[in-house]
Amino acid sequence: MIRLKRKIDDFLITWKNNPNRLPLIVKGARQVGKTDAIEYFAKNNYDSFIEINFVLQKQYKSIFDDGFEVDTIIKNISLINPNFQFIPNKTLIFFDELQDCINAATSLKAFNIDKRYDVICSGSLMGINYNEIESNSVGNKQDYEMFSMDFEEFLWAKGYKNEQIEDLYLHMKNLTPLSNLEYDVMFNNFHEYMVVGGMPAIVRTFIENNNYSGILNMQEQIILDYKEDITKYAKGLNQTKILNVYNKIPIFLGNENKKFQISKVEQGARNREYIGTVDWLNNAGIINICYCLTTPELPLKGNYNPDNYRIYFKDTGLLIGSLDEEVQFDLRSNKNFNTYKGAIYENIVADMLVKSGYDLYFYKNEKSTIEIDFFVRDLDSLIPIEVKANDNPTLSLNNLIENNKYSDIKYGIKLCNKNIGYNGKFYTFPYFLTFLLKRFLKEKNN
Repeated sequence: MIRLKRKIDDFLITWKNNPNRLPLIVKGARQVGKTDAIEYFAKNNYDSFIEINFVLQKQYKSIFDDGFEVDTIIKNISLINPNFQFIPNKTLIFFDELQDCINAATSLKAFNIDKRYDVICSGSLMGINYNEIESNSVGNKQDYEMFSMDFEEFLWAKGYKNEQIEDLYLHMKNLTPLSNLEYDVMFNNFHEYMVVGGMPAIVRTFIENNNYSGILNMQEQIILDYKEDITKYAKGLNQTKILNVYNKIPIFLGNENKKFQISKVEQGARNREYIGTVDWLNNAGIINICYCLTTPELPLKGNYNPDNYRIYFKDTGLLIGSLDEEVQFDLRSNKNFNTYKGAIYENIVADMLVKSGYDLYFYKNEKSTIEIDFFVRDLDSLIPIEVKANDNPTLSLNNLIENNKYSDIKYGIKLCNKNIGYNGKFYTFPYFLTFLLKRFLKEKNN
């Protein structure tokens, strides 16, 4: 079975090389590859690896019953499994499925003070109450949020080298169009990524089989697993209402304005009845929320309407897996991604921006004469991003850039099925270069 290279690999090496490292919590939605990445890192960097899964090995929940002194915890682990070796400064202890044993988070302070053993915890965001973990381990942990594979990781999985990805960036940096061959090959890779998504097990199956066989069933199973987890972990909230929201996401994305409205989730639904449901899905790591700006100006945070938002799937493969059979066939066989009103392109751009470290904001004025899909910023300006499913005119983008009223906006970005270019007002990039956008903007300013 092929091992997929992940960006967390380099992060974990950097973490280990830091003499002042704290115990680490790797959080993320289920099945994004957390356990696989930590196991790979541990087996290649430590003489001894102690792995405890609190879901599969429930007997280990009792190791904290006698307190949180490190020696006491080690003694209790050894009573359950005397074969474990605890070698000071050469051992990694991995507490997996943290959501089923919050006491493990409490122990991080003791491990941090003791310093003899490295500790990594991991768990599904769905089942983790991070407020509780934070209160138990404040100042004694480092967090790392892991996502499903981004497009660069997908290219690595297909065998592309860093030099080839660097060449893509140089085209972008120098504003030199890609050759027809480069463009066509990368766009085909991007289409595959849209259909497959970034869940590692699904990507691995696709790479090994070199076709889409079995992919839809795997996507549908993950969607079912998420729904089961909602009913298992949504404590204190109405699980049915959370499921209602989750099930309606593709429907709202298929609408022209894509605005998510609780009143249309179910007949007679009221906002106060659904308080916390959308936030729960967001905190669980399975959706991205994009808020409408009050006005297109800086700063972004605090300048948005919390009641006006769009919801996107974290992984576009799961969006496609949730659609009906006719759309599925059209996407896989005809590669007709325009049939869903641009929602698939918007969803994947949203996901790529979030994986690059951006929060999501859009803007639509009351008269609907200006509508921009996303905004990011550089050091001193606000940058509107328009995602086009075709090469229609970019009226909203031009209006924002040319209107002196919007002084924070100096230029824009258009993402579409078109080669690299710049017309003096906005940059044009093909969708598949979105993962390089943050680097482009940073180096452009420098």
